[in-house]
Amino acid sequence: MKRRLFLTLIAAATATSATMIAAPVAQAADDVKIGFLVKQPEEPWFQDEWKFAEMAAKEKGFTLVKIGAPSGEKVMSAIDNLAAQKAQGFIICTPDVKLGPGIVAKAKADKLKMMTVDDRLVDGSGKPIESVPHMGISAYNIGKQVGDGIAAEIKKRGWDMKDVGAIDVTYEQLPTAHDRTSGATDALVAAGFPKANIIMAPQAKTDTENAFNAANIALTKNPQFKHWVAYALNDEGVLGAVRAAEGRGFKADNMIGIGIGGSDSAINEFKKPNPTGFYGTVIISPKRHGEETSELMYAWIKDGKAPPPLTLTTGMLATRENVASVRQQMGLASN
Repeated sequence: MKRRLFLTLIAAATATSATMIAAPVAQAADDVKIGFLVKQPEEPWFQDEWKFAEMAAKEKGFTLVKIGAPSGEKVMSAIDNLAAQKAQGFIICTPDVKLGPGIVAKAKADKLKMMTVDDRLVDGSGKPIESVPHMGISAYNIGKQVGDGIAAEIKKRGWDMKDVGAIDVTYEQLPTAHDRTSGATDALVAAGFPKANIIMAPQAKTDTENAFNAANIALTKNPQFKHWVAYALNDEGVLGAVRAAEGRGFKADNMIGIGIGGSDSAINEFKKPNPTGFYGTVIISPKRHGEETSELMYAWIKDGKAPPPLTLTTGMLATRENVASVRQQMGLASN
């Protein structure tokens, strides 16, 4: 009898010990930690992505680790850092898409799930790495929105298209830039705009100053046009073209520029007392790119449900008349 009681007590103690050991392990399995790496942490777009990712973290109860990684070296270091913190996965907007094979190999070595946002990784031959889930912007379709918007405004103003020149501020080194401006060009041509009137203006960097210089050359070489329109990779490129056109006497009545991004620069342009040649911007929302990617990564880690291989988002055209409404619809705070 005593022996039986002793064995029962031993069994109970063993079961209790097993439960105490297993509890922290189970708890650790429930602690989800996700990294969110961006190439330009100082940019408002990435700040907003982080903000919406934090909303997802608060709602789902996971830990979000925000890391700025503006170079390949910092990307690799950040991935190792996440592994050391026992993170299970990360989302990344890489500073260079050609780092793709190295980033994938590093994530695999550190046993981290990964997905990309905004810029899609490419392999050694420049093809998208389809094994990595990606949420990006449909660059071509957003470009088409720009072209459609310009064409509609040309018709609304009653301009004869043969008298209109189009400044295509290009940056062919970046596939996204190529796709955006190509989309705008195709939409304009489809609307009846003469292709010969589209002047390519290559910029050295994707900022306002370089776009201004590129547009100035286009304006100088083509004095025959009565009106001008402009499009580019982003708002900054179009603003550069608008400033250059202003210097040649083309004001709001004779200039239509539509940018992409809904940047602070664009919003400030709308706030000016008098309209300028910067007519509109296609606003792209960081909400899905920050919040939804984080939720998808969480579900992948927690439930084993992998994100869709490819998700592409678009934007909405905002002008000074409707910018507040568009920003609200896109989940952005009013300025």
